Amino acid sequence: MNRIDFTGKSIIVTGASTGIGRAITYQMAAAGAWVLAVGHDSDHLNETLQNADTAFKDRLGGVLADLSNEDGINRVFEEADSKFGKIDILVNNAALGAGAVMDGDYSELNKVIQTNLTAYLACAQAAVSRMQDAQSGHIINIGSMSAHTKEKNSSIYVATKSAIRGFSESLRKEVNELGIKVTLIEPGAVDTEMQEASQEEKNQQKERLEMLEADDIAAAVIYAVEQPLRCDVVAIQLRPHLQVI
Repeated sequence: MNRIDFTGKSIIVTGASTGIGRAITYQMAAAGAWVLAVGHDSDHLNETLQNADTAFKDRLGGVLADLSNEDGINRVFEEADSKFGKIDILVNNAALGAGAVMDGDYSELNKVIQTNLTAYLACAQAAVSRMQDAQSGHIINIGSMSAHTKEKNSSIYVATKSAIRGFSESLRKEVNELGIKVTLIEPGAVDTEMQEASQEEKNQQKERLEMLEADDIAAAVIYAVEQPLRCDVVAIQLRPHLQVI
């Protein structure tokens, strides 16, 4: 099978400074890609860049940006234009955890929606505008199984991830004739900072097969992107083997 080669590909990963985004960044770079890691916390972003394996460290760049506002999004794509001159793959991953709708005020609601939803739309718009001339590209949207399970006391987060599901399905129909692929990846519980349990509790959940590793999600991203041009991986759901969903 003639799979897509990552060597020389230019990739943006949002939310790259921790968890799933960091794992995706490392696996993409290890596969030969040039990766622009986007984060909003300077300490975490620097840690991601500094702790990268020396085998691919020189293929990583970083940009500090708050994706809840237009200036932050513009900064990301200006940096990508400067470093790469093209964008082959966008991984929309940055997201904030959120609880019940009655738990937050308007500004908190707006911050989550701007980060978890509006930024996905705006980053996809900016990426497609750059990909369409080349008639190729791939947008990966990291969603969540919350779009299906719709947990109690998680209505804000559920709303944003449900919207990402609908957006991904519609976007694919809009851009596939431009040669651009769209993949939605929806994980269940993953060992990241978004999980409120202690690390010991999360380790126990992983041992009980009730929680995934961030690397599991990154491997799914690699799988979706490396498929031949004729093959679209439209959606992937990743559930821990014994997580009750």
